[in-house]
Amino acid sequence: MIIQIEGDLDETYGLDRRIGSGGGLLMPADPSSGEVSRALAHQPEMLHRELDWKGAFWASSGVPAGVLLTMGGIATVIGQPSWVVWIASILMGFLQSFVYAEIAGLFPHKSGGASVYGAAGWIKYSKFVAPVSVWCNWLAWSPVLALGTGLAAGYSMTSLFPPEAAIHHWQITLFDLDFVRTGLTLRINAVSVIASIFLLLTFVLQHHGAARAAVAQKILGLVCLAPLILVGLVPILTGDMPSNHLFPLLPLIRDAAGHVGFGSWNAAGLTVLMGSMFGAGWSTYGFETAVCYTREFKDPAKDTYKAILASGILCIVIFTLVPLAFQGSLGLDALLDPTIYDGTGVALALAKIVNGGVVIGNLIVVMLILSLLLIVMTSMMGSSRTLYQASVDGWLPRYLSRVNKHGAPTAAMWTDLGFNLILLMTSDYFTVLVVSNVCYLLFNFLNLQSGWIHRLDRPHWPRPFRCPNWLLGLGTLLAFVNMAFVGAGADVWGEGTLRNGLIAATLILPVFMFRHYIQDKGRFPEAMRDDLGLLREDGVRSNAGILPYLALAACVAVIWGGHALAVLPH
Repeated sequence: MIIQIEGDLDETYGLDRRIGSGGGLLMPADPSSGEVSRALAHQPEMLHRELDWKGAFWASSGVPAGVLLTMGGIATVIGQPSWVVWIASILMGFLQSFVYAEIAGLFPHKSGGASVYGAAGWIKYSKFVAPVSVWCNWLAWSPVLALGTGLAAGYSMTSLFPPEAAIHHWQITLFDLDFVRTGLTLRINAVSVIASIFLLLTFVLQHHGAARAAVAQKILGLVCLAPLILVGLVPILTGDMPSNHLFPLLPLIRDAAGHVGFGSWNAAGLTVLMGSMFGAGWSTYGFETAVCYTREFKDPAKDTYKAILASGILCIVIFTLVPLAFQGSLGLDALLDPTIYDGTGVALALAKIVNGGVVIGNLIVVMLILSLLLIVMTSMMGSSRTLYQASVDGWLPRYLSRVNKHGAPTAAMWTDLGFNLILLMTSDYFTVLVVSNVCYLLFNFLNLQSGWIHRLDRPHWPRPFRCPNWLLGLGTLLAFVNMAFVGAGADVWGEGTLRNGLIAATLILPVFMFRHYIQDKGRFPEAMRDDLGLLREDGVRSNAGILPYLALAACVAVIWGGHALAVLPH
């Protein structure tokens, strides 16, 4: 079928136009049709369709281990309401995931996750908003490699050496980064060295493609999810959770002398709550990575939504049980330990909950270390595919679209590795986490808005999973709630967090301009044609009109308003 292209879409969006005998594109009307699938199968250097939804479920099974990265910090900031924060956050993430499941089904030929599918919705309205979505998703996921391996190394150091051991204090300072945050440095110490070894190990395991990596994830997941479930269930079954550890649900306050007590739900208390919800979202929303593998699914129409919903249910269980057990067993006094805030003491604290003695305690610590390596593998699989697809679509430099003979995006993986080896030398991993989370929630906003943009602009495209209208509307609303968390809550984690996160989000613009205007001479590659509807009879209309721009304006207003109204803790 020859499809005629009306108007000057190719000029407007900078697209190369392959002319057929009738002045149109000689391509099948439906990009999900068998013809396209067979054509794609014969193209060189493509990701391989070897994965089913169960493989993607295990590939994303490391996400629940994200609770280990932020649980201590959130509990230290807000106190006893932390377990309620986690339940509210994971339920928000689950409700949002239905929008991701729908937009992923629109593009069965794409890899890279929700940000790539969302960017396709924004491209008709701005060349520059779309790459920000992809960039923010990658900038949030990639640092998990450094954060996970760094915390695993911290667990190892805490277990092997007493606090006074000289190895804890050895370091070589390379640069001061006070312009980012006071006291932040780039240094080499024992934790960064051990973490680098962990990172290289996970890198090697990824080189044989998603299917084989998913098998390794399944084995590791079965071993590593067990301690999280065990820790979550034991206190509930034994009843070892005094009610005064869970109630009253009042935020912590610290006076000028540093003394801690219960506050109230005034402006300061609500600001701390917003900050806690901001921090929790970085972990609880992460199971959307299950849709990163759409291009590698054997049956993307069915596997995509099954994978994300199965991953969401697993995360609801873990993110409910573990923080509840953690809070209920330890109580407020134990949560004020500095090693709980930075995360290094969380493993030992969780091991004590089981009351299994020294041997069982050490075994649980080892399994929790493996759990962190599991989320590192999940992150490397997801973030590298985001870089790969962003390169294929014309957002990032061309070299990132290279894959090896096993179908693994090795150029993107090497980029991830190099970036995170640098992050491992930073002196405060939590600073990296909260700055990247500003970017993550910006991506979240853009993608949830893209759900209704796709509905308006692509009303007749096949949708293997169609999100109920009320859930689509709720997702749109929750996107603005998340922006309130960013505006009011980001700086709870340190002065300048919001500023640094917004700056980080804009770093993609010169990179995109290099790719688009220098490498591609102002024209998108052929891979973007389908996203703009140039291969389909019904095409893509701009039915959303000015609504996307109004949504962006409202986003700015919510962030600014939240920041202006916030009352930060002393």
